Amino acid sequence: MFCLKQKILCGIAALCTVLSVQAEDKIMRVGAEPAYAPFEFIDEETKELTGFDIELIKAIAEVEGYKIEINTMPFDALIPALLTNNVDVILSAITITEERKKRVAFSVPYYDSGLTILINEKDKDKVKSVSDLEGQKICVQIGTTGANYASTQIKGATVSQFNTAPESYLELKAGGCVAAINDRPVNDYYLATNKSEGIISLPGTLSSESYGIAMRKTDEAMVKAVNDGYQKLKENGTLDKIYSKWFGSSK
Repeated sequence: MFCLKQKILCGIAALCTVLSVQAEDKIMRVGAEPAYAPFEFIDEETKELTGFDIELIKAIAEVEGYKIEINTMPFDALIPALLTNNVDVILSAITITEERKKRVAFSVPYYDSGLTILINEKDKDKVKSVSDLEGQKICVQIGTTGANYASTQIKGATVSQFNTAPESYLELKAGGCVAAINDRPVNDYYLATNKSEGIISLPGTLSSESYGIAMRKTDEAMVKAVNDGYQKLKENGTLDKIYSKWFGSSK
């Protein structure tokens, strides 16, 4: 009888150990670029990483039962970090493109966007549309669809690429380029700050884009968890609350 009880207790202990390890292992390692307001950026007061994307992925992780670890890195390092298994999920207003879909799996689209052009207000009479940028110097953020558009769609343009969007804005403001091209919500957020004095946006958008959360194609469990979590946030109203906080209206 003693031996039987001992075996039962040992079995229970072993099961508890397995369950404990499984619970500890349920971690979502996230990669994000920390200078892309309002999607992800360092709050000047709290010094904490915040933004729409950050709140979204935290909410997805919570509703799916994951603990979350967020790693910050340059935008062009996100996909390499994902593919080398240094992170499980990446998001930083990443546009879903056919080229990127060859390398990674995307979640359902979570934000619709497009590219816009910022110029110095003093140039508004000579730069009225994208055609006026032919042969001009253009500032972009490296690895973005804005960088790709400037390089492939604007004839004769000299494209200066910067590690972050704020760096490209600083160069524009200093007169180092004629225009800066980036995603509309990022440009609009910059225009709403007191750092954008003298900078204006040309009307309209250059393209229609959708953002997605990216994961490894082989990580089917994570792809399912992210999509399931996003759907739950849509259904319980959390997604609308996050969207309204950062963009002023529900999605």
